[in-house]
Amino acid sequence: MTRTSWTDLKDKKLSSMTNAERAEYDRAYAEASLAAEVGERIHDAREAAGISQRELARRMGTSQAAIDRLESGGVGATLTTLQRVATALGLEVNVELRPTA
Repeated sequence: MTRTSWTDLKDKKLSSMTNAERAEYDRAYAEASLAAEVGERIHDAREAAGISQRELARRMGTSQAAIDRLESGGVGATLTTLQRVATALGLEVNVELRPTA
């Protein structure tokens, strides 16, 4: 029996999508990718500060579970949340908009 790889399955699914479905997929993928990248940066900043998720949550007035979801990319951070994270870590938020490659 021949096994199909995840990449092959993904490629097959993407090739069968309409233009509208592909555009929606690309939008959702970009959103999830950004949430994951922001979460990783928050995680790295928290670890560099030497504090736990529980301590960051305490400083922000939220739960440890909320910090976990944020760091894992399970939720997208609002600008307000990013500002709260930055304040709790003694950092500043810097948003940059630039042309795509």
